Amino acid sequence: MSEVPTDRFREVLVAERDRVQRAIDYLHHENSGSLEEGTGELVSGSADNHMGDLATETFDRELDYTLEDNAETVLAEIDAALRRIENGTYGTCQMCGRPIDPDRLEARPWATLCIDDQRRQERG
Repeated sequence: MSEVPTDRFREVLVAERDRVQRAIDYLHHENSGSLEEGTGELVSGSADNHMGDLATETFDRELDYTLEDNAETVLAEIDAALRRIENGTYGTCQMCGRPIDPDRLEARPWATLCIDDQRRQERG
């Protein structure tokens, strides 16, 4: 198998890191206040309040938190991949030590496992 083009993957990872960081920043901006602040008029005690409106706001906020958590996980995986490039272990399966197929790295540049070990891990 040919050597992994780490310079190109570094560029891909840095671009993806920037994109994910912008998404996190956007979510932080959108959810800068507490749920009570975001639903102030809904929870103020008015008889006109609808439970459905409060439920929708709560669901939207929880969805944003989940998206933010996932984005932060991907950001950490990207940072780890960049460190592997720096220490010369990028593109090597952390379980078996074999090279990770370049097509897998194209699809998921922060992959740490070859496809066989990834499948084994997912099966439990």
